[in-house]
This record gives sequence, structure tokens and C-alpha cells, in this order.
Amino acid sequence: MAYIHAKTAAGRQEIEDRARRLPPALRSILLMVDGQRDDTALTALLPGLRAPDDALAQLSAMGLIEIVGGSAAPVVAAALTAGREQDPELYKRLYDWMSESVRRHLGLKGYFMQLKVERCTDAGSLEKLWPDMATAISKAKSPALANRWLEETRALLQSEPLIA
Repeated sequence: MAYIHAKTAAGRQEIEDRARRLPPALRSILLMVDGQRDDTALTALLPGLRAPDDALAQLSAMGLIEIVGGSAAPVVAAALTAGREQDPELYKRLYDWMSESVRRHLGLKGYFMQLKVERCTDAGSLEKLWPDMATAISKAKSPALANRWLEETRALLQSEPLIA
């Protein structure tokens, strides 16, 4: 389960008087914060509203929303690249796989995801992008395809490289 956010008194006042002159995207997210939706559901709304990725953090920093319930996400299992982050062969396999996945599943919509892949310098940083990639594939295609992509990516990581 994720954290549940609600408007503070300042947030409710901002909805009424617009004193802070929030950008339209932030105001839209503030309107969506209702004490019922968790941050996962709210974050899923960000692209459709053209809101920045850190919109919830911005609203929280302004004192307009606060956490009222929920709990931290479950502990993630150890990284599959642990101990092999600097392996150039592993990096190349993951880099090629992720770049091809962006092209195949996201097309032009994957431009920013490809930029994130390009910025990664080792296998560990590429592995940290897997949730973002799966989310993008889920939105662009389907959750089932995103799950299959994650399984195939893990299998790729666990398979031994072919020796020519």
C-alpha cells in the first residue's frame, strides 16, 4: 500500500482563493487530492494533466497537502545486478534490450525514457529504471505486456552470455 494524501487547511484555502497562483497542472493535482487516493493513483494522473513528476512533493513542500494514511511500499528484493554493476557485458546487454524495448513498445512516446536509458552508466542504474519502463509500457500498451517485459528482462539478466 502507498501513502494517502489529503489537502491541508492551506490547500483547501488555495482552492477557494487561488492566492498562490499555482500553475494549472499543480492546481489540477491539488484538486484531485481527496484523502481517498493513494500516491500511486495520483501519480498515474500526472501525465494526463501534464503535471511535473514531482507534483506531489511540490504541493507537500508548499504545505498544501499532507500524508494522512497508508504505509511504505514493501521492501524490494535485492538487485539482480548486485555485485555486477560495473560488468561491461551486462551493461551492454541491458542497454541494448532496454533501447530496443523503448523503440518497440513506446515509439516516439518513449523519447524521454530513452534519454533516461542514455544517462545510465552501469547495469545497476539501468536496473533502477525497470519500474519506470514497466509503468511506461503499461500505460502505452497494457499491464500484462509490462509484466511480461519485466519477466523477460529478469530472465535476460539471469541467462549466461553466449561465448562465441
